[in-house]
Amino acid sequence: MLSGFYTASSGMLVQQRNLNIISNNLVNSQTTGYKSERLITTTFDHEFLTRIEKNNNERIGSGSPVSLVDDVITNFNGSSLDETERPLDMAIVGEGFFNIQGEERQYMTRNGNFNIDQEGYLVLDGVGRVLGQNGAINLNGSSDFTVSSNGSIFDTNGQYVDRLLITMPAEGANMTKYNNGLYSATGVVELNNATVYQNVLERSNTDMNLEYTRLIEAQRAFSSCSAALRIIDQMNAKAATLASIG
Repeated sequence: MLSGFYTASSGMLVQQRNLNIISNNLVNSQTTGYKSERLITTTFDHEFLTRIEKNNNERIGSGSPVSLVDDVITNFNGSSLDETERPLDMAIVGEGFFNIQGEERQYMTRNGNFNIDQEGYLVLDGVGRVLGQNGAINLNGSSDFTVSSNGSIFDTNGQYVDRLLITMPAEGANMTKYNNGLYSATGVVELNNATVYQNVLERSNTDMNLEYTRLIEAQRAFSSCSAALRIIDQMNAKAATLASIG
């Protein structure tokens, strides 16, 4: 009877996590450069033992399947671009991330909705200063500048200012995701062939139709597990009553 509790409750926990991820995708459907996430599940045979002797597997126990969260993956596929006619807006086409120097760490992001702070630096509001090859990019407070396709920035007089630092996580590097489409990695490599567009922003790659479909599926799965848990609880209570009478 207890195995039924494990199966139903694990299903509820997994679907609750799934609902949270789907809801986050929907909330960020209009967030610039946001990359949607997907839950990957697996199963674990609870109380199931396998004895291995001389390459022969022999089952010596049995139990019930339990759902587990295996991983949460991010869909880094590109999305369409919106023209804004705003010089401070930029987007990367293809691989790569902008780099932002925050207070605690250096972040990577696809969000190119930049501004200029009071000291004249190019910034991502609420995060930090945008980094170039030579550190934080200072535009002397002017939004009258141009960005070439390789990320090089030129002021109103055509003078070279800096080139945007575009990076990718190194092979095998662990990525950590933060709020608002920010990431960090244990190791990064610089991309010298990245393509940058000015006066445009990258849309979120959230597919609303797909997310709503998955939301309905997750809600129904959660409800089914919840109903199964109630039934098991009722059966367990009846069994306890009968045992006490007997």
